[in-house]
Amino acid sequence: MEFICVTLMIIIGITDSTADQFAVVGPVDPLIVVSGEDVILPCSLKPNISAVNMRVKWFRLDLKDSVVHLYENHEDKNTNQLQSYRERTEVFKDELQKGNTSLKLSRVQISDEGLYKCLIQSKTNYDDITVDLIVEAVGSHPLITVDGFDVSGGLHLQCESKGWNPEPELVWLDSEGVTLTSESTDKQRETDGFRVKRMITVYNRDSKYHCRVIMRHHMMETEIITSSKMFNSWSSSVILISVGSVFIVITAVLIIVCVYRHRELPREERRLKNEHDRLSMIEKGTVKSLKLLLRKYAVNVTLDPDSAHPCLIVSDDGKQVRYEEQSGTVKDEDQNSNNKFDVRTCVLGNEGFTSGCFYYEVEVKGLSDWFVGVARESVKRKGYISLNPENGYWMAGLRYEGYQASEDPSVSLSLSVAPQTVGVFVDYEEGRVSFYDVKSMCHIYSFIDKSFNKKLYPVFWHIDFAPIIICDL
Repeated sequence: MEFICVTLMIIIGITDSTADQFAVVGPVDPLIVVSGEDVILPCSLKPNISAVNMRVKWFRLDLKDSVVHLYENHEDKNTNQLQSYRERTEVFKDELQKGNTSLKLSRVQISDEGLYKCLIQSKTNYDDITVDLIVEAVGSHPLITVDGFDVSGGLHLQCESKGWNPEPELVWLDSEGVTLTSESTDKQRETDGFRVKRMITVYNRDSKYHCRVIMRHHMMETEIITSSKMFNSWSSSVILISVGSVFIVITAVLIIVCVYRHRELPREERRLKNEHDRLSMIEKGTVKSLKLLLRKYAVNVTLDPDSAHPCLIVSDDGKQVRYEEQSGTVKDEDQNSNNKFDVRTCVLGNEGFTSGCFYYEVEVKGLSDWFVGVARESVKRKGYISLNPENGYWMAGLRYEGYQASEDPSVSLSLSVAPQTVGVFVDYEEGRVSFYDVKSMCHIYSFIDKSFNKKLYPVFWHIDFAPIIICDL
């Protein structure tokens, strides 16, 4: 009899353990929703066992203290919920019995865009999935203004529109529908979406020009007709300003000549000026042998797998890293390691630098989510970290189909061609980190006048299944 009881207990234990095995499943592709609408973030158990007695936690991967919704002990417990999500979230309690743990998010805002983690826990098991939410917002109708003139008789036309997400494309077209080249473009990310400005100079009187804003399936357009009256009103002003400009230039030249006749720059000042001019030439990409000059400072960079987030797989030679979604239990050594990033999918290089200049190149062809740059040795690796200079990161890359520099706030970058390979140049003493499109050697962005007083390491942020590849130089 005792043997039978023990056997039954073992069978029941095995049955209960087996019944509690599950995986969490959700969408592979990003969800796209229009601002102001409701959206359901899918998440469910496989097989479809009941989640009524489980803990269901939704939180943001890209925010600190990021509880979006918490269900446990048969009720919602949202005391620590982010303020912006109050009274906008709910799980379908009637569906929990079927293993449906999806989250409904009402009245979606642009600030809701990001990565959401759905974590399901039972007494003996847990699993999670990540849902990528992209919020579209249609901005204001483009506004055209006449923004001055030049001495050659052209009118500066500026077009501006705001409140878009993701970043839209703004183009100028002539009356025949031909796209015009603009002199300047300004793009800024604000709390209510992207603001874009673009200016052109036109010379044709009594002609029609169109400003068009395009974002995926949305488009808005405004037109303006230039008249002879516009040009005539500017002509007299051009003459007066031209005369004044000539007078100012002549005065400035005379002052400079007088100063340099009586004083030469000291040797140290001349050296600093020459170095500044050299860096400026590099910055503008006007040095014919720029690639050779940068590669003079090339260093061998390999990746440190001991620093890599558990979802990042580093190749044996340390030259490649790719993202691989993990599920189930995280290894204890990964969870307890002080060296590994545990939220940000980052990895550092093995080699650190405390002086001089160094340069490396990274292949990013075909990638959709990546950042490269340098980081201080002492950066925080646990929890959510904003990858900006204040926290010891100087990085640039691509996120949500938009190129950015990791300033605070981030700076949107307007690139005419997607770079296949990116070069990273660091001048430790000058406090400069610069990024280049290696194929064209066009300058992408620079952090300047920074104060580096600790060892710097190459750093990579990656959330793409295709690998980042470090080039051999």
